Amino acid sequence: MGKFRILVVDDEHLIRWSLEKDLRQAGYETAQAASGEEALAMMEQHEPDAVLLDLKMPGIDGFKVMEVARKKGLSPLFIIVTGMGDVKTAVRAVKEGAVDYICKPFEIEDVKLRIEMALETAKMKRELTSLKDELKGRYAFENLIGDAASMQDVFSTVSKVAASKFSTVLLQGESGTGKDLIARTIHSLSDRSEAVFLDINCSAFPEHLLESELFGHEKGAFTGASATKKGLFELAEGGTIYLDEIGDMPLTLQGKLLKAIESKRFRRVGGTVEISVDVRIIAATNKDLKTEVATGRFRNDLFYRLQVIPIYLPPLREHPEDIPKLVQFFIDRFNAEFKKSVTGISPEALELLKRYPWPGNVRELRNIVERVLILETGDRIEVQGLPPEITQFVEGSQMIKLVDEFPTTGLSLEEVERELIRKAMSMAGGNQTRAAELLGISRDTLRYRLQKFGLK
Repeated sequence: MGKFRILVVDDEHLIRWSLEKDLRQAGYETAQAASGEEALAMMEQHEPDAVLLDLKMPGIDGFKVMEVARKKGLSPLFIIVTGMGDVKTAVRAVKEGAVDYICKPFEIEDVKLRIEMALETAKMKRELTSLKDELKGRYAFENLIGDAASMQDVFSTVSKVAASKFSTVLLQGESGTGKDLIARTIHSLSDRSEAVFLDINCSAFPEHLLESELFGHEKGAFTGASATKKGLFELAEGGTIYLDEIGDMPLTLQGKLLKAIESKRFRRVGGTVEISVDVRIIAATNKDLKTEVATGRFRNDLFYRLQVIPIYLPPLREHPEDIPKLVQFFIDRFNAEFKKSVTGISPEALELLKRYPWPGNVRELRNIVERVLILETGDRIEVQGLPPEITQFVEGSQMIKLVDEFPTTGLSLEEVERELIRKAMSMAGGNQTRAAELLGISRDTLRYRLQKFGLK
């Protein structure tokens, strides 16, 4: 047990002495006060974790002590100690901020149990608050990175949507463009942020299970339904539901989703009672829903209901100017996670990243930076630290460009070879093994060429 501080406040000396002795033996740090005035002074000085507070005392009573403590910004856990005939007053104290009450005469074991329960509850509340603050920080607006005009348009729309009362949002874009981050950011910035954010991948469940996950089911609704279960729509009351890959939702279920969105009511699977809900729906897909509608795989009416606020996230290859900031953001994140001290990336390595087409978009960039930092031993990312898919793509595209731009006046093959070797050595930071890999030759062949051209 940690050394929690307990303040015992009672005008009866014997009660103070007895409680303080027993609590100290139980491992608590203790102090005592004989009046409300003394209790407030000691709270300011010692900041106790919990206060065992008698309500009826000469001078200011227990209610006044709690009131003044709140005004002074003091927030210990107040546990009221009162007589058996004064339970109504104790209940009033709980309504005004006390966490529990104990009736005289009491058993010390009961007192210790009440204190332990109050401290454990307070600890859980602090952890929950800390977790909420951490999540808010993670999905704060400043974590949306992108100076490109297309991304600034996205961020502007996100800000407006989060502040609005619109109940549906549609996120469209290729896989890895950050649709889940945008969805969580909208929730975090909205007036629903204190409620839950629940997400589900619509392509991960067969139809009957997906319906049950979304809307719940009644006991006996189908084989295996041994108990009533609430679905996401009930559990997310007041909050946000994120429907990822909505383009893969079965047609028959799309109709029930449309009804739930429009009427804010639904029935559990096997149920007859309609349940009212207040949730925001954020749907996302990497499919072209207009094409899906045209081919009959997606309902036209549901598409237009979701399309009220559409947000398109452009692929990374359309805004490569954002790559430097994204790289540094991921370097900073993984430095903290892996206890590394990589300061940045070399201009040559960054240039290769900017030329790569990023089929996996920002997610792929994140994964590559993570992989590089795990293996990196230097103070910055160099070309030789980049994975083959980056360097080999750029080498191939550069070779095509070189052949396409073959001068009509001709050129010296020997000079081209010499320049390629010099460039490879520069990109490899003088590392002959890496330079040989860049050129697709053996190290011995490279060393022969270096001697032939007088390169060091």
